[in-house]
Amino acid sequence: MLGFLFRGLTAEPAGGAALFDAATKEARRPEWYAEAGTPDTLDGRFSVLATVTALLLVRLEREGEEGNRLSVVLTERFIEVMESEHRELGLGDPTLGKTVRKLVGMLAKKTELWRSAKAGDLDWTTATSQSLFRGEDAAGEGTALVKSLSGRIDATPMNDLAQGRIA
Repeated sequence: MLGFLFRGLTAEPAGGAALFDAATKEARRPEWYAEAGTPDTLDGRFSVLATVTALLLVRLEREGEEGNRLSVVLTERFIEVMESEHRELGLGDPTLGKTVRKLVGMLAKKTELWRSAKAGDLDWTTATSQSLFRGEDAAGEGTALVKSLSGRIDATPMNDLAQGRIA
């Protein structure tokens, strides 16, 4: 109803849908849970999705204006989906905004974490532990999966990312 007052940052709100769908598909891969040992819970699934999204955001930072545009629409889509999912879980209006802000803050922390790891300022195992396991010891397979995903994202041309394809 008040959508005209609170428009998104971009003129194309569905623009991040394809890339977010690719991130969601990646986060649903059973390897994250069966092999890496990420808990198959609501929190664990969020951790994997936020980790995948953060790795995408770090990759998009290298792409100048086009990367900035895509990172904005990806983040907007992330927020939109988090709000929708929490409404479906029965979270009401009084607490929904606070919860979504907390989730976006967690995404921002994971993005900074992976920015540091990719720059060589933080060990990948430590980053994986903090990103997927809330600081608990990460299984070696979790670090291997994150490194593999990061390599695939880095190898994917920008046009493919914009179309929601990850190598």
